[in-house]
Amino acid sequence: MPDPITLSFADGRRYDVQFRPLDALPATLAAADVRPGRCLLVTDEHVAAHYRGPVGAALTSAGWTPHVHTLPPGEATKRAEMLHRIYDEALRWGMDRQTPVLAVGGGVIGDLAGFAAATLLRGVPLVHVPTSLIAQVDSSIGGKTGINHATGKNLIGSFYQPALVHTDTACLRTLPMREWTSGLAEVAKHALLTDGPLRALLAKHRDALYARTDDAPIPSMVRAAVAVKAEVVQADEREAGRRAVLNLGHTFAHAIEAVAGYGRFTHGGAVALGLRAALHLSSAAHPSFPLDACDALVRPLAPVDATADLSFEALYEAMRADKKNRGGRRRFVLLRAPGDPYVTSDCSRAAVARAWTFATS
Repeated sequence: MPDPITLSFADGRRYDVQFRPLDALPATLAAADVRPGRCLLVTDEHVAAHYRGPVGAALTSAGWTPHVHTLPPGEATKRAEMLHRIYDEALRWGMDRQTPVLAVGGGVIGDLAGFAAATLLRGVPLVHVPTSLIAQVDSSIGGKTGINHATGKNLIGSFYQPALVHTDTACLRTLPMREWTSGLAEVAKHALLTDGPLRALLAKHRDALYARTDDAPIPSMVRAAVAVKAEVVQADEREAGRRAVLNLGHTFAHAIEAVAGYGRFTHGGAVALGLRAALHLSSAAHPSFPLDACDALVRPLAPVDATADLSFEALYEAMRADKKNRGGRRRFVLLRAPGDPYVTSDCSRAAVARAWTFATS
């Protein structure tokens, strides 16, 4: 298993991302000073079929009393109704401020259960046990929690750091290929944002990793992707500045999800399309930008064939609700070069339209 990564913040708060098997969860909880007692385990039906039994057995054998709350799978679950289901279950059960919430699942469960932990009794301990690639490399890291709104994605939420992230990369072997590809889009995004080992790893092993072959260096890829995000969020916990670059491709992606309806595209599929558009905008602004080489990382992950009925006009209008916007102006994350991102409002409607044509070609 890879070495852990520790996130540290200016006020002294810190937590570890541990890369260990699921049955080691009680030991990592103890090391994080989360002591045995009652816990609320939030998961979804798909994840529960694989991991509710092993996780529950490991916790119970270590003196925990887990109370499991299982929700429907999919992006449509990340809404106010499901959040209130967690509230109702937790408060009916008799949760107190020392009762941790364990989010066992992908990005939807992590965001939803994380927001519940942040707001129940004004905050209870949160532990992420991410089981999808997108959750392991991205959504479980950095403290963003929340739910979607009809106006746009992730518009209601909070920053709330966990006490621990416990990652078992073996869980990724049971992931459907569609979800694996979705997570790879966030890995590719992290690779484009840095000039570090992740990009070199993808360049060397891209075909094996994308195909999830038996010899693919998956644990190394996951740790390298986590390291990229951890470095950014430690420097800018609440997205006051630099952290916004992690939204590379997401101005388009969030608009795609809103216009198409949550769940039609995976988040990563929408991100891959958004990354292709952002790469085209970057190339238009910086003629020396290596568009073809960067797009080679992303194009295999983009569901181009599923975009025929998406109206650019509807997408462009949906971008007005993006969280990055300021003064009513749409903002995009671009790259001067790989590893050199920045945020700009200086993208004309015509340039954005051309980028969308590229992304869907």
